[in-house]
Amino acid sequence: MSRFRVAIWTLAAASGVLLGVGLYSQQQVPDHAIGYTDTPVLPGQKWKVHDAARPKPVKVDPGRPSTATDPGKPPSDAIVLFDGKNLDAWQSVRRGQVSPARWKVENGYFESVPRSGDLVTKDRFGDCQLHIEYMHTPGQTKLGQDRGNSGVIFMGRYEIQVLESNEGTTYADGQAGSIYGQFPPLVNPARPPGQWNVYDIVFEAPKFEGTKLVKPAFFTVFMNGVVLHNRQEAIGPMAHRVIRQYSAHAPEEPLLLQDHNEVVRFRNVWLRRLKGYDAQ
Repeated sequence: MSRFRVAIWTLAAASGVLLGVGLYSQQQVPDHAIGYTDTPVLPGQKWKVHDAARPKPVKVDPGRPSTATDPGKPPSDAIVLFDGKNLDAWQSVRRGQVSPARWKVENGYFESVPRSGDLVTKDRFGDCQLHIEYMHTPGQTKLGQDRGNSGVIFMGRYEIQVLESNEGTTYADGQAGSIYGQFPPLVNPARPPGQWNVYDIVFEAPKFEGTKLVKPAFFTVFMNGVVLHNRQEAIGPMAHRVIRQYSAHAPEEPLLLQDHNEVVRFRNVWLRRLKGYDAQ
């Protein structure tokens, strides 16, 4: 065996990245199983093409997708914000007053209680992947923005709208799936009342240097498996009838579910903090 191959084999073994152990003998391990040291450096990175020393991604159990009757199972690295049993991860905030979570929990979901206050996470988050499911009960009779209104509001500022938009109508940038007041969803895949709608949202938090905005917020949003926003830049914080400008805030802030004086059910809420490439 060449000294080069011995060195690479030793490096791979030390870092725990050997592939196909038991399939190859030391003499048979091909370069495409281990990597290379003589390839060019990738632009903007410290790693080479097919770098043998580059860290392997952490393994994650993907969980189990939800169905009409089963809320499924979150990925193994997710922060579970609602497990079907309690709202221990949340608190209520109404008119600046903080109290234990006041929304109702039953039958594996929780339900907004009108005029009880917004539901706000105790923990704070920045860049993240959020999964959340919501349902409107059958028999909706209200119109426009009064038809099952709530919202998923990142950092207490940047909102993806929750509304009954299968049968109801309203202005385009205020319907379900909109970046509220800024961009309507590309399409409307909302399910009817009595069925669960599924949001999968990738949120990139804005970045500030002092009071200066150096990177705006971005949303990538799927609803029921259909893309609504493809890394769309947010103009600024959510607002009604006006445009708000960015103002500096902390790099991590709580997630908020809006109390808009309407009843909406939620289940299967989990979040994954997003890290950079090669993070261990």
